[in-house]
Amino acid sequence: MLKDITLGQYFPGNTVIHRLDPRTKLLWVVLFIVGLFQANGWAGYALVLLVTALVMALGHIRPKNIFKGLRPMLFIIILTAALNLFYTSGTPVRPGWIVTWEGIARAVKMILRIVLLIAGTFLLTYTTSPMALTDGMERLLSPLKKLHFPVHEMTLMMSMALRFIPTLIEETDKIMSAQKARGADFENGSLIQRAKALLPILVPLFVSAFRRADELAVAMESRCYHGGEGRTRLKQLVMARRDWIALALGLLFLAAINVLRHFGL
Repeated sequence: MLKDITLGQYFPGNTVIHRLDPRTKLLWVVLFIVGLFQANGWAGYALVLLVTALVMALGHIRPKNIFKGLRPMLFIIILTAALNLFYTSGTPVRPGWIVTWEGIARAVKMILRIVLLIAGTFLLTYTTSPMALTDGMERLLSPLKKLHFPVHEMTLMMSMALRFIPTLIEETDKIMSAQKARGADFENGSLIQRAKALLPILVPLFVSAFRRADELAVAMESRCYHGGEGRTRLKQLVMARRDWIALALGLLFLAAINVLRHFGL
């Protein structure tokens, strides 16, 4: 299960999606999420699904990578679908049944919304390196510096958090394998017994996390890091023609979603 968590992973590539400016991709994700929540009918959801599949094809992201990342969220998806399926009033599928046609439609739409929301955010991290994502977010939020908002510090923390998610997952998997080799059982027993069995995992995991944080602080200090003031970048962000075209397509996508919503499609 831990190996199925792919959030924060980056798949290097030279595709059109990979070459886009990180600011473009961040703005596209915002437009995508707004469009997804604006979609109301089946045509709207079909358009969002089509755009997601097109981005995956252009970015050479395999569907199995998306489905692999969805496995840890399977319980939430099933629970959300069940709540909408059994607690939506309307026309019963059969006389006396609690399940209604409106409940089925709403459950399917909620599943699509959650899956597409997760897939859209995963595509951002799959095709954008943590460093580029940090630079893009800092440039987008740079106007907030005039209000003395710590933009650089916030984006740096988000970047490090994304960067260390796969590392901590790998460390957890190693610790669990070591504990299982010593006879630990994490799957059987009552809920309290399984919770107690996690203690031998949490303690070394916290120790490892603090050790990595200390090593990172020493490495940053030895390189004379002192925040965003006066910081230079090896790669300067420049909006190319493909970025403006992508943003125009994003606005067109949002407009199409609203048109479909207006006509109830």
